[in-house]
Amino acid sequence: MLGFLLPLKCLGCGAHVPGAGRTERPEPLCLDCALSFRAPPGPRCPRCDLPRGTGRDRPARCGHCEDWPGVLDRAVAAVALEPPADALVQALKYGGWAAAGIPMARRMVARLREISVSEATGVVPVPTTARRRRQRGYNQAEILAAAIAVELDLELFEALARKPGQTSQVALQADDRRANVQMAFGPGPSAHRVTHQSHLILVDDVLTTGATAGAAALTLAALGAQKVTFVAFARTLPHSIVLSVADSSSPVHP
Repeated sequence: MLGFLLPLKCLGCGAHVPGAGRTERPEPLCLDCALSFRAPPGPRCPRCDLPRGTGRDRPARCGHCEDWPGVLDRAVAAVALEPPADALVQALKYGGWAAAGIPMARRMVARLREISVSEATGVVPVPTTARRRRQRGYNQAEILAAAIAVELDLELFEALARKPGQTSQVALQADDRRANVQMAFGPGPSAHRVTHQSHLILVDDVLTTGATAGAAALTLAALGAQKVTFVAFARTLPHSIVLSVADSSSPVHP
């Protein structure tokens, strides 16, 4: 009855999602949007997943991630940050739509299974500040991390805490991003559960330069983690290849 009176609208395009009222936790996407996600175009760097903008494979790591800390073994993203992925990120991060995490986490799990993380021992969300948690009502990375932990049958660790005082990363350039998060993280409530045998999956919504992932991974290493794999829902693309994504990348199915 609730689904009939208050029909679910697609978070990607605003269209009505037929049949949503007949399921307990419907995916808040219409079929068109569910089939419209695109993986970042290949070939991509084997460490940071950055599209290289060329049709030739290069086995060596790219210069983008050469200064990442050694504990940050790899970073991957499920989709390119383009419509409708950007609408889901906006809905989860700023619109109060926690349900947007359902399709996002599902695609992140599929990407993690592609790279095989069977030896992982836990999942850690990138923390937000106390002020932003109060404003949003939740930490968007924790929503995603909790769903990933359930799907992969792993423990969820609140191993990190965000220190106050950092500005938002959204409008910053690469060098400013690195400086902004250099000392952003400290031990969280579950820090004592990180051991020297830990391979942790670090979770956030968007991957841009990897500055946040690198700073968080260094803190996890100081707590005892030996290896960190970072996963994000979406990856921002270099301006030079944004226009070619639709032609060169493959769809990511629901």
